Amino acid sequence: MPSIRSHKDLIVWQKSRRLAVAVYRESSRFPQHEQYGLASQMRRAAVSVLSNIAEGAARGTNPEFRRFLYIARGSLAELETQLLLAGDLGYLHDSCDRSDIAEVGRLLNGLIGSVSDSG
Repeated sequence: MPSIRSHKDLIVWQKSRRLAVAVYRESSRFPQHEQYGLASQMRRAAVSVLSNIAEGAARGTNPEFRRFLYIARGSLAELETQLLLAGDLGYLHDSCDRSDIAEVGRLLNGLIGSVSDSG
């Protein structure tokens, strides 16, 4: 496993945390009828990204870490889809930038490659 003291040391976890905060802030502005629908799903997906990074890092083995990174990547794709839908519905303003999703995706892919290459 890559030499880290904590999942909090991972840049991808830090950026995912900022993304989750932005999703929470942005979704709080959604219409009331979406607070238990799309807003809730987006929040769960955003939290799932950083939670799976943290859980995988805590497992202590490369295969487990890699498995949780793939789950995080799936949750990120889910969040991206939900953000696109929210944009189509006119619910988004500025705090959720799709470039943030792309950056987290690149970082996840790089970490998956690193963990895979290190055994």
